[in-house]
Amino acid sequence: MDFDWSVIAGALPALLQGARLTLLIAAVGLAGGMLVGLLFGLMRAYGNRLLATIAFVYVEFVRGTPIVVQVMFIYFALPVLMGIRVNAMAAAITAIVVNSGAYIAEVVRGSFLSVPRGLREAGLALGLPTWRVLAFVVGPVAFRRMTPPLGNQFIVSLKDTSLFIVIGVGELTRQGQEIMASNFRAVEIWSAVAVLYLLMIGTLTLLLRTIEKRMRIL
Repeated sequence: MDFDWSVIAGALPALLQGARLTLLIAAVGLAGGMLVGLLFGLMRAYGNRLLATIAFVYVEFVRGTPIVVQVMFIYFALPVLMGIRVNAMAAAITAIVVNSGAYIAEVVRGSFLSVPRGLREAGLALGLPTWRVLAFVVGPVAFRRMTPPLGNQFIVSLKDTSLFIVIGVGELTRQGQEIMASNFRAVEIWSAVAVLYLLMIGTLTLLLRTIEKRMRIL
């Protein structure tokens, strides 16, 4: 079968719309995941036994279950348990927040604990409150160290959006499936989908590498 470029040209507007939705889900979900990960990471690193246990249970539960199970629970089971309606877009973003938050929490915990204890003790010795020490003394060093693993998590979460096809979210993979089902041109459509993913992830990778070089610890 000949490769028909006109098929890709005709499908491109719909695929680009799906790519925009993919980026939106990933960006909003990762923004929420950063907040959740920072909170639970600090709870694990510096919280009391109760807070550390709560954070540990959350992290291990999320990391121990696939994201596709998590999004289906949010979309199908949560409305039954709580009597609320969850639309597909909200379920997808929530799944990214919950899933990425657990992995980011471990990145935050490891990065903060890797900073020499003397730095924190020096800040406390100056009379600074703990939150200021963590935010302005330990935090900048820890953030530089967590940049590479955070970048990896961003890329993984971006690719994970393709799994939301199971709940009908119109992201890039879903758009490709619908177009292919109508014209049966699997080679052209899935090649185009793959190239769009490569472009998005390649751009993100270059951006993350630039940030990493600027923040590298000498």
